[in-house]
Amino acid sequence: MQAAFIDKQGDPSLLQVGALPTPESSNGEVLVRISVSGVNPIDTYIRSGAIPLPIEFPYVPGCDFSGTVESVGSEVKRFRVGDRVWGSNQSLFGRQGTLAEFVAVDEDWVYQTPSGMSDVQAAAGALTGITAHLGLFLHGQLKPGEVVFVNGGTGGVGSMVVQFAKAAQAKVITTAGTDEKRKFASDLGADLVLDYNSETLDAEIQAFCEEHGGIDLWWETQREPTLPRTIGMMKKRGRIILMAGRAAEPQFPLGQFYVNDLRMIGFAMFNASPEEQRQCAEEMNRWFEMGLWKPVIGKTLPLSEAAQAHQLQEENTLGDAHSLTGKIVVEL
Repeated sequence: MQAAFIDKQGDPSLLQVGALPTPESSNGEVLVRISVSGVNPIDTYIRSGAIPLPIEFPYVPGCDFSGTVESVGSEVKRFRVGDRVWGSNQSLFGRQGTLAEFVAVDEDWVYQTPSGMSDVQAAAGALTGITAHLGLFLHGQLKPGEVVFVNGGTGGVGSMVVQFAKAAQAKVITTAGTDEKRKFASDLGADLVLDYNSETLDAEIQAFCEEHGGIDLWWETQREPTLPRTIGMMKKRGRIILMAGRAAEPQFPLGQFYVNDLRMIGFAMFNASPEEQRQCAEEMNRWFEMGLWKPVIGKTLPLSEAAQAHQLQEENTLGDAHSLTGKIVVEL
């Protein structure tokens, strides 16, 4: 099979495309012929060595996939050859990544693709969608009518948070850096979309919150969170979700935090069990069929340009390119 892989960790140029052995589905695995693979920041962190995880070379990056079941192991019960499927959670803990023509996946990490969902949509919504669902509902315990704030409502995860919060009948405040992106965030369903460069940003948020008593759930996407600012805007018993900023050491106003019964929750998608992630995926499928969300696709590239896909992801995650709205996907 053709795959994008590295023989050592480093910059995106080390990603090469070539032939690797095609895996076989054993016992509880399905072999998926991949149509589309999604690109995520975690892929670039592992490839570069920024996250020190044990990997074996040649290493194939990629968490997300969509495609068709090519074969099934003897113990597989939920899938048959020819099924259209999608999934995530690959390339870690010894699992092969998805920048390849085939991947052998434990059926616990595989989900049926709804008939109206394209393979590009399925791969683009995988990691970001499961992440948003876990944070909002498993960890954030979001309820109808609550107020959600998310920085960056047109990014990969941010755009899913906006749509899933609206699907759950919450009020959503978000930010974006250009008029075009602000209109797009509004089209996704956000109730209030603000310019994150505005000098009056906090006052505008607080004016909205005066009608609703404060923010119930703050979803922090920034690598350097400003917790004193955040905590001051929270409603009593509000929840702050942290999913970024490994090296950040922000100030923390403890008194204001505990006297308002606040909770701060850090989580990583990869800690969630197969059952927890499957519950997310099944609700995502239902909501998609109801027309309640769509993945935001920023760039589509062929496998031959896997290195460029990683370069673009790094420029927008670690740099200040701001050249991407939504997800990068690689078609095979």
